[in-house]
Formats: sequence, C-alpha cells, structure tokens
Amino acid sequence: MLTHHPPQIARANGIDICYEIFGDPAAEPLLLIMGLGAQMIHWDDDFCRQLAARGFRVIRFDNRDIGKSSHLSGGKRLTAFELLKLKFLKMPVASTYRLIDMAKDTIGLMDVLGIKSAHLVGASMGGMIAQEVALSFPQRVRSLTSIMSTTGNPKIPPPTREAAAMLMAPPPRTREEYFERFARTWKVLRVGSFPEDEALDPARAARTFERGLNPAGVGRQLRAVLASGSRKERLHHLKIPTLVIHGTVDPLVRPEGGKDTAASIPGAKLLMVEGMGHALPIPMWPQIIDAIDKHAHGAAAKAA
Repeated sequence: MLTHHPPQIARANGIDICYEIFGDPAAEPLLLIMGLGAQMIHWDDDFCRQLAARGFRVIRFDNRDIGKSSHLSGGKRLTAFELLKLKFLKMPVASTYRLIDMAKDTIGLMDVLGIKSAHLVGASMGGMIAQEVALSFPQRVRSLTSIMSTTGNPKIPPPTREAAAMLMAPPPRTREEYFERFARTWKVLRVGSFPEDEALDPARAARTFERGLNPAGVGRQLRAVLASGSRKERLHHLKIPTLVIHGTVDPLVRPEGGKDTAASIPGAKLLMVEGMGHALPIPMWPQIIDAIDKHAHGAAAKAA
C-alpha cells in the first residue's frame, strides 16, 4: 500500500510552502516543480501515484505566489511595452523576485523535509527553477528532468500568437469565466483533442478555483522568469544526469526550447514526445513516467 501524506505547510526560505507527499518514506526522493501560474495539483494525483509506484517518494508543492503557499506583494501587471523593451532594447524587466529565489524555496523545503539530495522534475517554469537549483546547488540534485522548458535563450522562437494572447489575457472575473477560460486554455496548450483530459477539466478547474487564485502572483512569477535571463552558458558546465522531455507541437515553449536545453547540457538525453503540446495529457503518461523512472533510477544506480 502506497503511503500518502495530505497537504501540509512548511516554513522555508522565509515563506510558507504547501506540499504533499506520495510514496514510501525510504524511497528515492523526487520533487515535482510546477510551471507558471500552475498549482501543485496540476501534477495530477494519479500521475504522482504512478511515479510513487515506481519506487519514488514523490513530493509536489505550490510555488510561491500560487495555491496555498505564501502570496507575496508588489509588482504591476506586465505590459506589452515592457516586453518590447526587453526584446528589442534588452532592457530588463523589473521583478519582485527571480528564479534563484524560487530555487532557494525548493532547497528550503528539502531542508525542512531532511532531504540531502533529490531527483528534480520541473515542467515549464518549473523546469527553469529545477535548472537553477541544479546550477546553484548541484550537490543537492541526484538527477534533473526538464519538461517543456527552456534555457532562457532569447533566440528561441516565441510562443504562437494564440498561446501568447492567452498568457497576456486579463484574469477572469467570475467563477463561470474562470471555468470557461480553464477549458479554453487547456485546449490551446494541449493542441488537439484529448477526451479523457477534457472530461476531467471541470473537476480540475473547480479544485484549482477552490484552492484560491492569485492573478497578481502569476504576474510576479512571469516577471521572475523574464528578469532571470538566460542560463544557457552556465548550463554548459552542468555535470548532473539530465533528461529533457518536450512535445513536438508545444505552442508556448516551442520545441526548439527543449532541443536547446538538451544541446546546452553535456550528456543530456532528449525525448521529443510526438503530438504533445504544453501539457501532460493522460495518454502520454506511460511514455513520460517510463522515461523519468528509467532516468532517475539509472542515475541513482550509477551514484551508488
């Protein structure tokens, strides 16, 4: 029987972090780091259980400024003008915090849980945070899996117009509007029809809504990404076993983002998932879970 600890709050790096654990306490620790504006429950419960069944102690958590973790303050909504200044004039975007601060949150949580080192799996912005943890605290990382993420290299093609518009849209004002936006957003991000996921979307939206929304926090997270610049040069020196997973039709972080990540890290393995957008649809779980399992256990066996 797999053990499961319901969500708890840890005080780490000066903030509260809400986390949840699946699996045997003695198993290989594996931290799941979610993306921009996404709560920890976007790592689906069953996805976490399936990873735990492969012999991992799976820990998912809400990043700062989302879900049940601390909501910070400050910072204005990002404007198109600022994005243009960043793109054409290379003028940095102002931010309340950066990805390194979010990396320190991850380390702080590991400290509270008594975890010396762990396997890190990050999706989208979570992949960027995981890369930053690996760069700044290499001794704490057993293996790195970067999913649908990028190095911050400005030469990577931008999101599709549809995906970018969704990212910059003003926050929904009502519950009904939120549910409608949730369905529409995932339709764009998944690229194509995934009936199993679409059937679960209303329940997922309800759970996310009930845990609490923080539109201003999402804005601060976006600023953190843009203010943190490129990790590409630093990644050339990374010595941690790395797996890069990316969808061939990702509209938000284009496939080139994954390819660039793998090309930047010595010895990194690249798995391009055919037909996968910027999401983890249920039909693709077996391939993704198998790849994470093989990579992390392989790294653990080599280190033993």
